[in-house]
Amino acid sequence: MKIKILPSALADLDHGRTFYARQGKSVGDYFLDSLFSDIDSLEIHAGVHAQVFGFYRLLSKRFPFAIYYKVEGDLCIVFRVLDCRQLPQKTDDALK
Repeated sequence: MKIKILPSALADLDHGRTFYARQGKSVGDYFLDSLFSDIDSLEIHAGVHAQVFGFYRLLSKRFPFAIYYKVEGDLCIVFRVLDCRQLPQKTDDALK
C-alpha cells in the first residue's frame, strides 16, 4: 500500500518536533523518527485500527500522538498527526 502524507499532517509533525526539540535537539529528532516509523507501518497495517471521528486512528508507540488516516483503494492518506493530550473537541475540530 502506498502512503500519502497531507500538508496538514506534515505541519503537525513539525509542530511536535519543535515542541520536543525544546526538551533537547535529539528528542525532537527522535520524535520525527518514531512517528515516521509508525506511519511507515501503515504500508502493511492500514485499515486495521479503530475508527474515531470518521478516521482510522493509529496510536504512536513512543509518544502521546495519534495518526489519523483514511484508506482509499491501495492508498493510505494521512490527514493529521495530533497530540492525544488535548481535549477531544479540539481533535474533532482539527479533523473537520
